[in-house]
Amino acid sequence: MNTEQICGHIKSIQEIKHPQQLVCEECIKAGDTWVHLRTCQTCGVTLCCDSSPNKHMTTHYHATQHPVVASAQPHERWLFCYEDDAFVEY
Repeated sequence: MNTEQICGHIKSIQEIKHPQQLVCEECIKAGDTWVHLRTCQTCGVTLCCDSSPNKHMTTHYHATQHPVVASAQPHERWLFCYEDDAFVEY
């Protein structure tokens, strides 16, 4: 990562958290499906993306203020900071 143009929230990530399972637990509870998954880099929860009907990860951010998520999709290596609207591939 080129750290010169990265927000402080992303810079503070020491180790990327990866999903324990490739599911959105909230969608499963509701009997819904998802498009892609994101993993919170603060608490490690994996939830669905904004392309999914329920947008559970964005809801998680608004409820917790955990700013940085990583793609949980195989072969995708990026981080996004909600607070700073910053995107970084790694």
